[in-house]
Amino acid sequence: MSLFRQFSFFEAILCSLFLIFYVAYLIKVIRIGKTLNTSFSRVFIKLLFRILIFGLLILSFLGPTFGDSKKEIKSIGKDIMICVDLSKSMEAFDVQPTRLEKVKFEMKKIVESFNSDRLGVIIFSSEAFMQCPLTFDQNALNLFIETMNTSLVPSTGTDFAPPLSLALKKLTEQENTTGNQQKSKVIILISDGEDFGDQTNQIAKEIEDKNIKLFTLGVGTEKGSQIYSGRGYKTDQTGNAVISKLNAASLKTLASNTGGQYFEINESRNDVSRLINTISKIEGELRDTRLVDVSANQYFYFLLTALVLLIFDLLVQIKTVRI
Repeated sequence: MSLFRQFSFFEAILCSLFLIFYVAYLIKVIRIGKTLNTSFSRVFIKLLFRILIFGLLILSFLGPTFGDSKKEIKSIGKDIMICVDLSKSMEAFDVQPTRLEKVKFEMKKIVESFNSDRLGVIIFSSEAFMQCPLTFDQNALNLFIETMNTSLVPSTGTDFAPPLSLALKKLTEQENTTGNQQKSKVIILISDGEDFGDQTNQIAKEIEDKNIKLFTLGVGTEKGSQIYSGRGYKTDQTGNAVISKLNAASLKTLASNTGGQYFEINESRNDVSRLINTISKIEGELRDTRLVDVSANQYFYFLLTALVLLIFDLLVQIKTVRI
């Protein structure tokens, strides 16, 4: 048996008060017995009985526990790196209110759905930057998601190779640090599919070799829309309006080449729930094991016994002084 609380100054005061008052009571009874020249030995029966009741009350307050106090808990989870396209084309509003705002809203759903896994965020256009490293902290993730905008990255086009390379590096770094060959690593690439890089296939091959799942999420429509640039709609060198369209083919090919799947958000379709369900089916890897205290406070057994004995003490009268 172990105790939830330690015997402290408070309990010592209670015990002292009990002894002081009961000793005073005993002295009074003994004096009466000697004065009347009669037996007073039964008062000690009451004393032992009430000491037992008081002891049970104090013990219940200290919180006794029984059984196994330790249990092995296994930590199982996945590492998920989300790469978000922040090129100017993500400001198109063929998906309301804009592609980027819709992505930010859906990313918060993803974060909430994988609250027991580590998630990280990479932002990119032609270059990639770590927005949030792998973490369990949902509040931090949501804060970084909320602050995402297209001005955070250079606006010189879109290249999938840098974010995929950075995600691969961070996921494998994590593997080397822990010494655990975790296979439950996932990359989610979110973009409108306009890839102007030439090293994407090479990085995709490395991701496949590392047995990391790559899922792509296309945002936009085949019809496309204009891009609002602050002072007006974006135009090309000839003054014609720039129309940004979803290029689903490149995202589908990328997912297919790495053993992943392609999902889409458009004006009438939202596959984020399917994406979450698909990733949820991936079995998490064992991260570590630890012993935690699982012993339960069994105070009520002692408290109940004390209450029963107290009721018995009140109902059963014993003459402490015979006259």
